[in-house]
Amino acid sequence: MGSEEKIDENQPQYYVNRELSWLEFNNRILEEARDKTVLLFERMKFLSITASNLDEFFMVRVASLKDMVHAGYEKRDIAGMTPKEQLTAISQKTHELVNLQYSTLNRSIKPALKKEKLLLLDGHENMTKKQTEYADRYFMEYVYPVLTPMAVDSSRPFPLIRNKSLNLGALLIKKDTVKELLPEIKEETKGKKTAKAGGKSAGKTGKAEKKPEKEIEFATVQVPSGIPRLILLPSEKEGEKAVILLEELIERNIHKLFLNYEVICAYPYRIMRNADLTIEEDEAEDLLKEIEKQIKKRQWGEAIRLEVEEHIDKRLLKILKKELDMKEEDIYYSSGPLDLTFLMKLYGTEGYSHLKMPKFTPQPIKELSTEEDIFTQIRRSDILLHHPYQTFEPVVSFIRQAAKDPEVLAIKQTLYRVSGNSPIIASLAEAAENGKQVSVLVELKARFDEENNIIWAKKLEKAGCHVIYGLLGLKTHSKITLVVRSEEDGIRRYVHLGTGNYNDATAKLYTDLGLFTCSRSIGEDATAVFNMLSGYSEPLGWNKLSLAPLWLREKFLSLIEREKKYAQEGREAFIEAKMNSLCDKEIIAALYAASQAGVTISLLVRGICCLRPNIPGISETITVHSIVGNYLEHARIFRFCNNGEEEIYLGSADWMPRNLDRRVEILFPVEQENLKAKIRHILQVQFADTENKHIMKADGSYEAVDRRGKVKVDAQKQFCTEAEEEVKIQEKSIENRVFYPLENKQ
Repeated sequence: MGSEEKIDENQPQYYVNRELSWLEFNNRILEEARDKTVLLFERMKFLSITASNLDEFFMVRVASLKDMVHAGYEKRDIAGMTPKEQLTAISQKTHELVNLQYSTLNRSIKPALKKEKLLLLDGHENMTKKQTEYADRYFMEYVYPVLTPMAVDSSRPFPLIRNKSLNLGALLIKKDTVKELLPEIKEETKGKKTAKAGGKSAGKTGKAEKKPEKEIEFATVQVPSGIPRLILLPSEKEGEKAVILLEELIERNIHKLFLNYEVICAYPYRIMRNADLTIEEDEAEDLLKEIEKQIKKRQWGEAIRLEVEEHIDKRLLKILKKELDMKEEDIYYSSGPLDLTFLMKLYGTEGYSHLKMPKFTPQPIKELSTEEDIFTQIRRSDILLHHPYQTFEPVVSFIRQAAKDPEVLAIKQTLYRVSGNSPIIASLAEAAENGKQVSVLVELKARFDEENNIIWAKKLEKAGCHVIYGLLGLKTHSKITLVVRSEEDGIRRYVHLGTGNYNDATAKLYTDLGLFTCSRSIGEDATAVFNMLSGYSEPLGWNKLSLAPLWLREKFLSLIEREKKYAQEGREAFIEAKMNSLCDKEIIAALYAASQAGVTISLLVRGICCLRPNIPGISETITVHSIVGNYLEHARIFRFCNNGEEEIYLGSADWMPRNLDRRVEILFPVEQENLKAKIRHILQVQFADTENKHIMKADGSYEAVDRRGKVKVDAQKQFCTEAEEEVKIQEKSIENRVFYPLENKQ
């Protein structure tokens, strides 16, 4: 320790590949689905999340790597891998992950659901006569009128298969030729799932000597997204529920769509397309129109992943591979229903509350529990909010009160992701209608929220708000609201800063921190932030805030360097940091250098981590922890010892190149001692977690905490309990308050 030997930060053995690290993260979520100590429906939810995560990973990260390969880009990443090598490794790891997903579903979750009398049926077996009649009647009344079967022949080209849509591919043969070829067809399809009503699902496919492929035609049917995918069937057993998937129902009745044909076989398939938007902002006269145009192109992007059932007819698969231009390594064979996100819908089935985590109600905040207006309370003291343990309502109320308050002159806010029916949007619109100056930066480039944000931007403009569509070449990811108010002693600025989005829905699911303050120095900085976003006014310096992309990287590097110097001088030095992802090479190299100097570095990184801890002589003093629990860990916290004069910061940025170099991000200090103590407590409890935490090893893999001999600590449950206890103490103090009668005055 304390060695001054300079390491070569470019050595790839010191880094983990970003994409493989993300797959490790998704594996940790899958471990929650496999953990039998977790409640059954929660396990089902975690399995659904792994599928949803994988979809986005392919549409963005894998798609980006494929673009690099097509362009001949061969530069190696920080772990020394070319894009082509990364794709090979991703394919191998993802196939393993998918196999484990279906093994978890088939061997663990489905049998456990069956014990709880919740049956997931297919369309070919295990259905009673009553269920069969109901299913077929439901198909004819509700499904059949919506379907559009599409044949493919010389006059009808292969149709556009929409991104993420579920489809059924079928092989057909005309009935007037079926008699002649029937023996060969029967032999070829022997053992395959038949498409006729009541047909049986069998094992592996048989082989035929002759293949009448010239007479076979292909057709496809999109499973309609407007009809619920889960269909509840009648059950004759007390307390039992049976459901069938919509695609199984269509497959069972698919012969009704092709009356002049014999259906040889039918199988579901699903494709993933490149959905990463490519926007030439320099050439886009109207960013809103350009993004609207690019969103539509997501449906036409290159097909990068094909999901099929493992026993799909080889002739059918051959057609799909050819028409979609798929390579074998990009095909994923599933031993169960495609698109496991349907499990989230199954999670919502009523009557199984004993198999779910009890629903937690976010608690009121002690400092905001009086009848006073929110501005009076913020003037009294800075206020820290810890979501979802404490309610997000004060943030909504802050905007709502500002919209109505006659003393408020202006409201300025950045919006990255908001809910579908956002009360904050409604209040901003009301404020503009009330004559206040309202400026809103709506980030149109928030991935997969672009359409939602375009709708809100238009609504705000219509109400009279001044709407900014982000900055050229940058995403505005910062979370800040400024309210300018006229008061007796002059103009006062009230500011809310957060680590999470202004989304009242996700605030119940994501752990985040927020700060209310009317600090003069932060208020001045907030004004400078919005002047910079709306115009070309770049401040000469900042009082308290640090912003990316111009200043934040250097701020973090200087804070790490300071700890390193204190350690070299033999003084106390430590760094504690919590974030979503860590993959910035320069930051990692600085942490390695600090570790070699003797700085104790404790990291809580939920997802991607490209740093390797515990490498002898390199990162021996660094530990990396990851918490995967009922809530998504989203807060960014940075704590520096500073020779005993500790500094704590919160922010919107992870330690990633995109956050530090290509986004507008804000880091802000927490300076009140009582609030710093609360944040120290949050970190302390999370580092002590024994139930949801995994520890990263030097090879980039993770292992669960060894619980033996340790006091059980579930950080998320503890924070729920603490929030409830704080409210009870507050209520008790009010009950015990003594009220004295007013004296009678003559």
